[in-house]
Amino acid sequence: MKLVIMIPCLNEEATLPLVLKTIPKKIAGIDDIEILIIDDGSTDNTQKVAEKFGVEHFLIHTKNQGLSRSFRHGLNRALEMGADIIVLTEGDNQYPQERIPDLIKPILDGKADTVIGDRQTHTIEHFSPNKKFFEKFGTWVLNKAAGSNVPDAISGFRAYSRNAAMQLNPIADYSWATETTLQASRKGHAIAIVPIETNEKLRDSRQFKSSWQHIRRSSITIIRAFIMYKPYALFFSLGLLLLALGLAPLINFFILTITTKNPFGPHHLQTLIIGSMLVVGSFICFTLAVISDLIRINRMLLEDMLELTKRNVYDNQKPAKKNSGLIKEP
Repeated sequence: MKLVIMIPCLNEEATLPLVLKTIPKKIAGIDDIEILIIDDGSTDNTQKVAEKFGVEHFLIHTKNQGLSRSFRHGLNRALEMGADIIVLTEGDNQYPQERIPDLIKPILDGKADTVIGDRQTHTIEHFSPNKKFFEKFGTWVLNKAAGSNVPDAISGFRAYSRNAAMQLNPIADYSWATETTLQASRKGHAIAIVPIETNEKLRDSRQFKSSWQHIRRSSITIIRAFIMYKPYALFFSLGLLLLALGLAPLINFFILTITTKNPFGPHHLQTLIIGSMLVVGSFICFTLAVISDLIRINRMLLEDMLELTKRNVYDNQKPAKKNSGLIKEP
């Protein structure tokens, strides 16, 4: 049983030693533990620091591409390495690496496909009240969209079984955690939650400049994912709403036609136009519901084909050898 621990890094030479020192060297049920550093365009000595700690597998971005792409590339690389379980932590030492055995235990016990470390954000002292509220609200919205019950949807401390990793296809340039939580839920993964306590804050987040930026980008990811996975419900509901709003002024106009001598007066004509536009909009939404649902079905078939391709490629190749793990991505 091989465990690959992915660590995305961007100029983490100061904090990376703290992460590497606390990663367990032996875990019950695991035969081989390997570390994969995803260097996302670092300009400091991150790679050299990792090499001093014996890290042998690197995926190098020559230019900064963001955490979401680092996750996507790292996930594929970990599968190439023959990982049976993949753990994601971060290079800023936010997460307690000592808890990795607890994080992977539900997978080892066959009780989960995906495990998420719950940071218990309400207890984090350096989180402002606004940040705590918006993270809780964002998680609630995501759970409604995904049909899940995850307490910390954007936690970056996670574990995936090989099967779960094969089925994930993150495409967003932001909020990979939100997107993969949605995907895991929609694909029927058994999701386990492990409560954790985060380490002391050593630096500010580099993923977003403000909470509002994070909210805006995460909202876009959730809306996009909702359209991809539940388009029929979204557009059909919107169509019903527009139809109801459109029928009200139309019915009012027809009543006026019967009871008024001049039904085509300026005010009455506006009612007719507004009602007609809303009804036309509703039929457009109904059409979009059918088309988008067909696209969703096609996407599901393509994802099944992609999964089969991954299994054919990754399961039939030899795992990466040691000292041969320096891979560069453009």
